[in-house]
Amino acid sequence: MNQSPKMKVEIWSDVMCPFCYIGRRNYEAAIRQFPDGEHIELIWKSFQLDPSIPTPTDTSTTTLQYLSISKGLGRAQVVQMSQGVAQTAKKVGLDFHLDKTLVTNTFSAHRLIQMAKTKGLGDRAEEKLFYAYFIETKDIADPEVLHAIGMEIGLTVAEVHDALTQERYALLVRQDIEEARRIGVRGVPFFVFDRKYAVSGAQPPQVFLETLNKSFGEWKEANPVIQLDTVGGPTCTPEGNCE
Repeated sequence: MNQSPKMKVEIWSDVMCPFCYIGRRNYEAAIRQFPDGEHIELIWKSFQLDPSIPTPTDTSTTTLQYLSISKGLGRAQVVQMSQGVAQTAKKVGLDFHLDKTLVTNTFSAHRLIQMAKTKGLGDRAEEKLFYAYFIETKDIADPEVLHAIGMEIGLTVAEVHDALTQERYALLVRQDIEEARRIGVRGVPFFVFDRKYAVSGAQPPQVFLETLNKSFGEWKEANPVIQLDTVGGPTCTPEGNCE
């Protein structure tokens, strides 16, 4: 059965980025107010904030310690920053535990997302990985954690294994990251509407709603719905039904 065309909204994101999770919630708030949400196709794109983080995860180093070292900031300053992020998260219904999250290389998590996308489960994978990292403070580089998440969203054991071992899923991650570089993505979240408009960062829902209205209005003009005044009669379908 042919499906109606949809306007694409692409989101470059890293699942260890707190503002990506907050931005997701703000976008969701906008799409709930958008009357044509069923005509929007959401596509998650891979991005790594720090691909140099080693694997396996060093469970002795928390995100706060990592930020203190990598940014050259005092612990008090880092704690103050994290508290500000946590307060912002609470406003959209998220209870972050940034003092317990681990510094994690997210490449394998992105491989799982790429596999999930081929099964129509990309959005579910993204949400479960965000939740596992920020709320449950799990190590999302751990293959056992990724297998459990894969099972939870509806993938098979074989599919998760393929995601974490087959080169084609690693290639898809690298292609998204390279595409981000080409279009000038310098930070995430980065939202692209119909390849015409972009919103950078965890903007308020109203910003997303305004961009949806503008981009979809133009997309709809370029992709009008064909409505035919049809006279009915006996037909045969590809399924073999003739009546």
